[in-house]
Amino acid sequence: MQVLYEDNHIIIVNKAASEIVQGDKTGDIPLSELVKSYIKEKYDKPGAVFLGVVHRLDRPVSGVVVFARTSKALERLNAMFRDGGRIKKTYWAIVKNRPQEPEAELVHYLVRNEKQNKSYAYATERKDAKRSVLSYRLLGSMDNYHLLEVALQTGRHHQIRCQLSKIGSPIKGDLKYGAERSNPDGSISLHARRIQFEHPVSKVLIDVVAPVPDERVWRSAEAMVED
Repeated sequence: MQVLYEDNHIIIVNKAASEIVQGDKTGDIPLSELVKSYIKEKYDKPGAVFLGVVHRLDRPVSGVVVFARTSKALERLNAMFRDGGRIKKTYWAIVKNRPQEPEAELVHYLVRNEKQNKSYAYATERKDAKRSVLSYRLLGSMDNYHLLEVALQTGRHHQIRCQLSKIGSPIKGDLKYGAERSNPDGSISLHARRIQFEHPVSKVLIDVVAPVPDERVWRSAEAMVED
C-alpha cells in the first residue's frame, strides 16, 4: 500500500491491482483494513479506527482510492461523488487495438447483468439501461499497444472496460471484455491515474497522481508520455 496524501480528514492511497477495496466473499484482507492498520500504528490510536469507504475500484484495476478519516469528511465526500461534476477522475488504459478516432466522447446505454458481473453497452436506450458517458484521447502508441487517457462523466459498473470494448479497443488483460489473453498477474491494464477535487473540509484543491504499476508495459507507456 502506497499513501499518496493524508491529513486529519482524508487519506488517499495507490491501490495495487490485486487488492480489494472493501471486504467480499473471498475473505481476503481488504485495502480498507490495511489503511486502518496503517493509521492505528502511525498515530498510536487506541481502540477502533474510523475509516469511511467513499468509492471503489474493480479488483484488477490499480490506482487512486480516497478514504474518509472522519464522519464529516465521509458525508461530504459521498455527496461529492454522487454529484459527478465535483470530482474529476482521470484513468489510463492500455489497449491492443487503436481506436478509429484519436479522441472522442462515447455515449452508450449500459445494462448490468448481476449473475455474470458484467455490463453490456448499447447505442440506444432500452429497459434498465443507464446512460454512460466518457471521453478519451490517445496519448501515444508503443510497438503493440496504445495508451488512452480516459475521463469519466458518469460512474457505471465496469463503464470504461465495457465502453472501450464496445468500440473494439478492449483493455489489455481484460478477458471479460474481449482481450485475447490475461496479464500474468491477473490485473487488467487500467489505472486510476489522477483525482482532483475540493477538500471536503478545508476547501483547498486536492490534486493527486498515482504512479503506474512497476511493470514493463506500464513503464514504457509512462516514459512515452514524459518524452
